[in-house]
Amino acid sequence: MKTYNNLFGKITAWDNLLLAARKASHGRRFEASVAKFNFRLESELLRLQHELQTQTYRPGLYTTFMIYDPKERMISAAPFRDRVVHHALCNVMEPIFEKTFVHDSFANRKGKGTHKAIERYQHYARSYRYVLKSDIRKFFPSLDHEILKREFRWKISCADTLWLADLIVDNSNEQEPVPFLDADGRRRGLPIGNLTSQFWANVYLNSFDHFVKEALGAEGYVRYVDDFVVFSDSKQALGEVRAKITERLLQIRLVPHPNKTHIHYTAKGVPFLGFQVWPRYRIAKKERVRRFERHIASTSRKFQTFGKLGFATSLEQGLNSWLGHVRFGQSRRLQYRVFWNLRKAGVNVLVHPRGSWRVL
Repeated sequence: MKTYNNLFGKITAWDNLLLAARKASHGRRFEASVAKFNFRLESELLRLQHELQTQTYRPGLYTTFMIYDPKERMISAAPFRDRVVHHALCNVMEPIFEKTFVHDSFANRKGKGTHKAIERYQHYARSYRYVLKSDIRKFFPSLDHEILKREFRWKISCADTLWLADLIVDNSNEQEPVPFLDADGRRRGLPIGNLTSQFWANVYLNSFDHFVKEALGAEGYVRYVDDFVVFSDSKQALGEVRAKITERLLQIRLVPHPNKTHIHYTAKGVPFLGFQVWPRYRIAKKERVRRFERHIASTSRKFQTFGKLGFATSLEQGLNSWLGHVRFGQSRRLQYRVFWNLRKAGVNVLVHPRGSWRVL
């Protein structure tokens, strides 16, 4: 097995740090912390480079907040300079592990994503009668630090790179309680908002992916973060797969969600990644549509109260983001229902059936 050494010079190289700063700034240039860093970009990067090279770098404190839609979750945001370091590290680590990932892992990878995962699901659904659908209970709060560090060392032998990766893991802030894991006192949990956490989730589950594909011989398998499906023509075989998967996940201190692990008949349509999916068509899930309509109704009221300034852009962005989501399924009637509801609310919208929506 090949391992990689002498990586730290690539991580701390000026060009890599500059690229990392640009990636971390994408879509956030007008945030105060980002603008302040970029105003003194050269001196900030030189200071960061020196701290990394002398191993005096220490991550800052996280900012945390809760979101409640669709479910309660704690989101943690690292300081901007730390996010630059995360990008610099991932720029070097990610290509090494990318080569080892299975084809049917679709989260946080170039050329993948939710739509590709759904298309792959439908590809398998047209060939198999049954699907085992599951997700992992409290996934990010459950990730075990000791196991994750062990996975790093499977491919990386560069001591300095491992120092930085371990430092970021060790400075993770305390995550949500996980009663079924907390009793033994082991450190666990990664901040959902970190780029490193998204990438390391794939690293953590890489051996599980290979177990399902190779040890269990499951040709039909799709995973997106902690949501995964396994296909078969035998319901009994999937019952056996479910037991083996549960046992395997327990070995890496993860637990399938008991209320979200079921065997379905593929022809009847299965909820997956925000859509109700059949073998040959898909529609956006009703709860997703209801959440969007509540958001648009709230933004429309602000638009009417305060005028176009500020809220027109927000409304347009919300509409077009949602439009890009639902158009992936059969949605023509849904689009025009939202359009007419906006018109009735007094918001004039110019609609392009295959393009964007504009607030007039």
